[in-house]
Amino acid sequence: MTEIRARYLVETALNLEACAEAIAGEQSSGTFVAVPGEDAALRARARARVVAIEEIDGTDAPSLPGGRAMGGPVRRGYVEIAWPFANVGASLPNLMSTVAGNLFELREISGLKIMDIALPPPFFETHAGPAFGVAGTRRISGVERRPLIGTIVKPSVGLSIEATADLVSGLAEAGIDFIKDDELQGDSPSSPFADRVRAVMDVLRRHADRTGKRVLYAFNITGEVDEMRWRHDLVEREGGTCVMVSINSVGLAGVISLARHSRLIIHGHRNGWGALSRHPVLGWSYVAWQKFWRLAGVDHLHVNGLQNKFCESDESVLVSARACLTPMSPAKPAVAMPVFSSGQTVRQVADTWSQMGSSDLIFAAGGGVLGHPDGTRAGVEALQQAWDAAIAGVPVARHAAQHPPLARALAAFDGA
Repeated sequence: MTEIRARYLVETALNLEACAEAIAGEQSSGTFVAVPGEDAALRARARARVVAIEEIDGTDAPSLPGGRAMGGPVRRGYVEIAWPFANVGASLPNLMSTVAGNLFELREISGLKIMDIALPPPFFETHAGPAFGVAGTRRISGVERRPLIGTIVKPSVGLSIEATADLVSGLAEAGIDFIKDDELQGDSPSSPFADRVRAVMDVLRRHADRTGKRVLYAFNITGEVDEMRWRHDLVEREGGTCVMVSINSVGLAGVISLARHSRLIIHGHRNGWGALSRHPVLGWSYVAWQKFWRLAGVDHLHVNGLQNKFCESDESVLVSARACLTPMSPAKPAVAMPVFSSGQTVRQVADTWSQMGSSDLIFAAGGGVLGHPDGTRAGVEALQQAWDAAIAGVPVARHAAQHPPLARALAAFDGA
């Protein structure tokens, strides 16, 4: 394949063929009037083309304001558009401008969602993709044949450096695999980044020296490009193995620059995702969106969690997680590790295991660990016990009868 392709869900008062042609023209050689220079030869070389149209049930009224009113039915359908690779090259930022760009503002549409993209080999030759992904994360953490059990530093903000280090010490002693900064905690006056890294890594180095277990800690390095590089290097010097970045905040160019510099696992937090996806006919499908960040070099990607505290359905979460674990190309078999989070407790473990059918994930519970009535150690042990039961095919209630931390957690998070 030498073309770039994108599949859209569209809503329009026009017929779908006219809508598809408007998309193809707007995002390639055309504009709203004929102009000199767009001759037949240029169109043959550079114009996007409509590959497929599939009409589905329409709706009585437009979903979004500003669309062209025609007085007739509002149609919906799937439209596939192809662009010559030569229009874009293997640039991820320019790819995003091409498949998204001004499309969300066209009067010809009253709804548009990017469902998927398909890319030619030069993208996989140009972009390294995840340097660690699932295999590298397992190698560094030493965790095999089960998910990494993780947590988030809570309260999200306000803890002193000393309190953070004490919390991390307790989590490490309890056997946690993975800890991350909350995305709200970056480099604040109450918790300066450099001081937090040094204090936390002092705890984790001593723990590793004593036990041999290397706990992964994802420090939030989100910032300007030079700041992120400096923070990355500090984490590396202190013996850290993982950094976190809020990918929507720093953008594709920021992530690409960081990944080219990085020698550590990059944990990608998707905060802000709801603005891109929550409306059913506006924005992005995660299937399409996650491909950009994987190619940019992100190793872990948040996918929400089952029965989460947000608005996303379980079906959407599972589709997102499976997409992260699906190779994009034979030339790029590395996949990103999905991160289940958002209101996760022992009660979602069995369903996560049965629905995913894979242990290649991070199961991150903040309140679900730290909110255990018997403390942090019991919170970690309860999650470990829940996952042991799920993987062994033992009903969680039966397993809890012999495991008090799990029993207490089930009672504490009943209806959570």
